[in-house]
Amino acid sequence: MHIVIGGCGRVGRQLTTNLARQGHTVSVIDKQAIAFERLPPGFEGQTLVGMVFDRDTLEAAGIKEAGAYIAVTNGDNSNIVSARVAKEHYKIDKVVARIYDPRRAEIYQRIGIPTVATVRWAASEIYDLLFHGIEHAELAIGQGAMVLMRVEVPEHLAGTRVERLGEPGKAQVVAIDRRGVCSIPGPETTLQGGDVAHVIVERNSIDALRERLGEDEH
Repeated sequence: MHIVIGGCGRVGRQLTTNLARQGHTVSVIDKQAIAFERLPPGFEGQTLVGMVFDRDTLEAAGIKEAGAYIAVTNGDNSNIVSARVAKEHYKIDKVVARIYDPRRAEIYQRIGIPTVATVRWAASEIYDLLFHGIEHAELAIGQGAMVLMRVEVPEHLAGTRVERLGEPGKAQVVAIDRRGVCSIPGPETTLQGGDVAHVIVERNSIDALRERLGEDEH
């Protein structure tokens, strides 16, 4: 996949380096050329000096052919403007923006742009959003050791008890959002297709939660 990254700060560098190592082609944009000096020796991706929301710069970075765009500059305005340009003008399906202001983040999530907070595990969450897409991390607890996940309940789990998504000592459903009405589930609560479950889960147990969400009816 070709991925365009807006911003080459700490999170941008981490994502750029990791994605390139995994075989993705990466173009990274930053307004300061000095930012690229901190990329590791031998980095083979494309670096461009410019504003992340400038369409000429984005097109030079290959946005028209990109499978994903990630906005991780130090400014909310730059991130959200460039994310909206990528999603609405270039029709990029996978767009993620880092947003400092939680009030803004909620607004942009409503229009289909996943956001992450400026926390130490931001790069890990962005990777999850890009390549897994099952869930969205809403809150980190204890430096990210525990995470509140927002997961969409798949149809094949409809009719099963809420405990199906839990795991003793590792994951627990703390709320169910059903057609806009949120409630705390009891042990007998059953899931319905289209439910949104809010799950507290240990970070190292997220893969197990994904497996439970991905299991087929058989």
